Amino acid sequence: MRALRRFTVRASLPEPLSALSTLATNLRWTWHPATQDLFSSIDPRVWSEVGGDPLRLLSVVDAGRLESLARDEQFLLKLHALASDLERYVDGPRWYQRRQDEIAQRREHGAPDTPLPTSVAYFSMEFGVHEALPNYSGGLGILAGDHLKAASDLGVPLIAVGLLYRSGYFRQSLSLDGWQIEHYPVLDPRGLPLELLTEPSGLPLLVHVAMPGDRMLRAKIWKAQVGRIPLLLLDSDVEQNDDDLRGVTDRLYGGDQNHRIRQEILAGIGGVRAVRTFCELTGHPQPEVFHTNEGHAGFLGLERIREYITNDGLDFDQALTASRAGAVFTTHTPVPAGIDRFPVDLVQHYFGAEALVPGVNTQRILALGAEDNPGMFNMAHMGLRLAQRANGVSKLHGEVSRDMFRGLWPGFDATEVPIGSVTNGVHGPTWAATEMSKLLGASEADSHTGNGLGIGAFEPVTDAGLWELRSTLRGRLVDEVRRRVRESWLQRGASALELGWTDSVFDPDVLTVGFARRVPTYKRLTLMLRDPERLRSLLLHPERPVQLVVAGKSHPADDGGKALIQQIVRYADDAGVRHRIVFLPDYDMSMARYLYWGCDVWLNNPMRPLEACGTSGMKAALNGGLNLSIRDGWWDELYDGSNGWAIPTADGVNDPVRRDDLEANALYDLLGSQVAPLFYDRGEDGVPTRWMSMVRHTLASLGPVVQASRMVREYVETYYAPAAASAQTVVGEGYRGAKELSSYRHRLRASWTRVRVLDSDLVLGGSSVPVLGSPVVVRARVELAGLEPSEVDVQVVLGKVSHDSDELKDIVSSPMNYAGNGNYEAEVPLPHAGALGYTVRVLPRHGLLATPAELGRVVLAG
Repeated sequence: MRALRRFTVRASLPEPLSALSTLATNLRWTWHPATQDLFSSIDPRVWSEVGGDPLRLLSVVDAGRLESLARDEQFLLKLHALASDLERYVDGPRWYQRRQDEIAQRREHGAPDTPLPTSVAYFSMEFGVHEALPNYSGGLGILAGDHLKAASDLGVPLIAVGLLYRSGYFRQSLSLDGWQIEHYPVLDPRGLPLELLTEPSGLPLLVHVAMPGDRMLRAKIWKAQVGRIPLLLLDSDVEQNDDDLRGVTDRLYGGDQNHRIRQEILAGIGGVRAVRTFCELTGHPQPEVFHTNEGHAGFLGLERIREYITNDGLDFDQALTASRAGAVFTTHTPVPAGIDRFPVDLVQHYFGAEALVPGVNTQRILALGAEDNPGMFNMAHMGLRLAQRANGVSKLHGEVSRDMFRGLWPGFDATEVPIGSVTNGVHGPTWAATEMSKLLGASEADSHTGNGLGIGAFEPVTDAGLWELRSTLRGRLVDEVRRRVRESWLQRGASALELGWTDSVFDPDVLTVGFARRVPTYKRLTLMLRDPERLRSLLLHPERPVQLVVAGKSHPADDGGKALIQQIVRYADDAGVRHRIVFLPDYDMSMARYLYWGCDVWLNNPMRPLEACGTSGMKAALNGGLNLSIRDGWWDELYDGSNGWAIPTADGVNDPVRRDDLEANALYDLLGSQVAPLFYDRGEDGVPTRWMSMVRHTLASLGPVVQASRMVREYVETYYAPAAASAQTVVGEGYRGAKELSSYRHRLRASWTRVRVLDSDLVLGGSSVPVLGSPVVVRARVELAGLEPSEVDVQVVLGKVSHDSDELKDIVSSPMNYAGNGNYEAEVPLPHAGALGYTVRVLPRHGLLATPAELGRVVLAG
């Protein structure tokens, strides 16, 4: 007999234990060991069975046990102490508030400093806070979850916005022949650590978003509390919705393009409306800065433009200026194929009647997402055009992004494209094993001060003590591998009677390598299988064996990715190697922690430079794991030769098959000739001294810089504070700045096609042969076409040229001084030796522009 409807009933707690509800629903418990220990002590067996989920624990634990604890003075003392600690954590000043005080004091004494914003809205399509709230698929969501946790620890006044998926992302299992099978569990929000936002009458607060055909998409707002940070999740499962609209938030990254654009409209436009509703309801300050984490929620910029038009009477250009000033856009995409794109006809279908964002012209919307293909609307292009500040997620990815999107800024060198970078980080208290955090003296308190991972107690730890801990964590991983391998084979249809071999899978004393991530082609899941026999010899080496744990999910529609998983599974099914290599299905946060804790080496072998950042190796490093990786993403900037190994790349080899062969051979060579010998090189005490030296160096050198607290501080100082300052400037005094900049852009538009560099001349110094650093004089005559000299920058640009091209490289630009009557002049030192060239260019200049390239306008001589 099947249930007609399923629902969750929360436990009724004895009054003395009421604080347990607060501790269970604030997700700070996910990174607070003392709170986890308290819940575990209620019933250790049940705590393990429910996967360490406090709400589930309280719903199934014996009522008699709760009544007993309500009379247990020791337990009540701990409970009240933790409740008080949480209250101090949520309400007390932290790094951000101390930074605000410092800035205020500096400004009182006349020192210039940029004030911090009172509130920031952070939009992401997924948030990986904990498996107890399964609202994530992979790295983007985990990064967003870590961003919230670090912001909470630092006291950053963030409001996070996303969607609540009733089936989350899929659960993964394997068929008998190793093919990925997807399962979509139905989640009941009332059984999750969520609170429904309601009107005073008790009815749910609803966000309304207009749909074509005079229909309305309604969404409830659920709030998860992530420490100090409210996370607002929109849910379209509302009875008043038509059936197709009710299913908009059914699955993460599911459905066709029509389904996807509805999700992104709800996330962006509905998300802004949810933020407004939440702030009005709670008195939380309205955000000054809107941060879009990847392009999925990019429609939020259109809603903000609509607000300025309908609420404040601005025209489109003025509203665009006001909206852009406070907007930050982060791209995680290193390849054009990874960008969200929709057919223009589909976008016109949803925005054409102008009911969705009233007052916003549809043609202006389409222009924001325009790309080379006139039939497609590009969400990343719209995100970049709607944000005054943008960044990639590692230094290398910043370079890749500037080159990838340079077409939006024609005439500019790739180095001048206004896309910076903030290298991703990971939340140390979440990902470091408790024992490792204690050993290193690291805790949430370090984020409180803004210092990231503390290593104050690190130096006195002996190699033997550190090795013992690493061995303990490896042993814990081996136990988990055995459990999961057995469970997987039972799911695949094996009999328990034939699974005795799973008890001896893996060895707690063998070098353990981990590889776990999503399975797109560029991550090259099967590079390790390039030479199956060579891999076999590494796994079964008589003196220096290696064991390899692999995990990852392929997108449900990606049969190519599923085929890669099947190759790994079939190899690992071989009775000759299955004790040394395993594929663990259903990779999620709970599995990931065991892998990061226990693996000696973290393997990453993407096709360079297609890994935007890749934070899994950072989490391994926090636990003393050494990275073995292609120099891509974060590893390209943080590898120093002593904190792991860099797999050589076959740069310049265009044949992908040959490139894979070369890089796989390099991987085998490193594992067999360097990594394994170092691991098994033991002293008389059984400790691999040289290996531990690398572990120590990794913890000391990478520990502080891979932290999400470092990342969030960079966002605050480099992006949020300047964006808030720009927003305050353009909206103040009745939007004076927005109107001035909009008027300036109109003047540029009217004159720019007639601005020209009429002629220019470069005069060498007295020496017949110019010398590096010697001055040259450049003169130019410019037609400004009615613009004032104060409205433009005229620059001389010098750079290297090759023998067969006049294209400037390694450019250095210098301003030219106005000498009257359209004449400009500059004396500049020669910046390079060798063959040089120069040109003269004209750029827009206005005090409210963040960079000279912002408007994408430049006039070049000739």
